[in-house]
Amino acid sequence: MTQVEPVGAELGAPAQQPPSGGAGRGMFGVQGTGDTSGFGGLRRRRAVDVDSPRPFGGDFDEVVDALEEAYPGFNDAIERIVVDRGELTLYIVPERIAEVCQSLRDDPALRFELLSSVSGVDYLGSDGRRLHAVYHLTSLTFRRRIRLECAITAEDPHLPSVTQVYPTADWQERETYDMFGIVFDGHPNLTRILMPDDWEGFPQRKDYPLGGVPVEYKGAEIPPPDQRRSYQ
Repeated sequence: MTQVEPVGAELGAPAQQPPSGGAGRGMFGVQGTGDTSGFGGLRRRRAVDVDSPRPFGGDFDEVVDALEEAYPGFNDAIERIVVDRGELTLYIVPERIAEVCQSLRDDPALRFELLSSVSGVDYLGSDGRRLHAVYHLTSLTFRRRIRLECAITAEDPHLPSVTQVYPTADWQERETYDMFGIVFDGHPNLTRILMPDDWEGFPQRKDYPLGGVPVEYKGAEIPPPDQRRSYQ
């Protein structure tokens, strides 16, 4: 497959850095009485970032054991294994994601035939690898689900495309690229899918400026979001 360079976005586009503080509280770090979203009392649970001990429970041990047997580079490719909220997540070394997906799809004991989604997450303020790509796989044969996650830096946001393994990743990787700026190397046509081709920046990154335009009503004008609330 011929690698195509992504177009329609400037990876170095400037963005405003949001103020620190208030992390984990409310929806946007708002203070005082300015929160009209209804999320002012929200307390967000921090992501689990440590290995889960065996036994994992359910059929999770069977899935992990089958992958370890099917994929020779298991120990070098798996950064950690986490079971949280009844879901099994394998954190994959970014360079190995396509290889791991190949084994998960093809091995008779695994048979994760369907990639149902590819999405992005920005853990701004965590570590250097703040951008995460998340893959949800389903085994129609064994009625199992598994979650894969890769962490990369915003300065070098590259991952191998899995479109050759899962054709359903085509538009999903394009949307993740469009919103988060994650570049999927080897994608057949990595272009914007939601934003205009000449749009600068990636709207779902946490340091992307809110912007907006004022809305005029009869006898009143409502300023854009970045001028009427404090956001995190």
